[in-house]
Amino acid sequence: MGTGPSGETIDTPRHRALGSASRVTILRLVGTADAGLTAGDVAERTGLHFSTVRAHLDRLVEAGLLVKARASGGTPGRPAWRYRAAAAEPAPAPYRTLAAALLAHLATAGGGRPAAVAAGRAWGNQLAAGEAGAAGPVETAVAVLDRLGFDPRREPGTAEGEVEVHLRTCPFLELVGQQPDVMCALHAGMISGVLRRAGAPDGEAVLEPFAAPNACVARLRGPDPSAGAGSR
Repeated sequence: MGTGPSGETIDTPRHRALGSASRVTILRLVGTADAGLTAGDVAERTGLHFSTVRAHLDRLVEAGLLVKARASGGTPGRPAWRYRAAAAEPAPAPYRTLAAALLAHLATAGGGRPAAVAAGRAWGNQLAAGEAGAAGPVETAVAVLDRLGFDPRREPGTAEGEVEVHLRTCPFLELVGQQPDVMCALHAGMISGVLRRAGAPDGEAVLEPFAAPNACVARLRGPDPSAGAGSR
């Protein structure tokens, strides 16, 4: 807590979150990690107990200073949360308020992750219709992601039959911090919907937040990896 230039009291969640030296250290540590850090990573690097680290990370997320996310699916069990510094908050816009309300609904009464994936597929199906000139499912997905502002770049896949696309910008990053599971599932479903509409009926996408330096990674499965062989 402090005072502003006119002497008024400043008492915001962000100021309170930074009232702990340990949280300031953690914020700086996470902020310098391009691919984000897990709670285990932070505990190892700071020497703090894991449960203490988790509490500090949650406080920083609640204050809007960090965002957390984890892979959208496709692996046994649930991956650990990964934390990354939050982007500067954009100017308020009505559609972002609407999107936040939709996410809150999906996360509670709306069916959670499965409903988000289904909604994303329907969204992707519509988006793909506007990219009829693309060379194939992969290039259609890259074109849609580019149009949405994800700044995608295709990279060599790490598994047979898999295409990897790095998403170097997230235009919805501040909303990811509010409902990380739901938002990432919505985006993974959207990519799957694009692939299916563009000619890959079994197309699926797994989204791994912060899995590469300065990028989230979308792993596209099912489309012919030879389709749309060019990179952006």
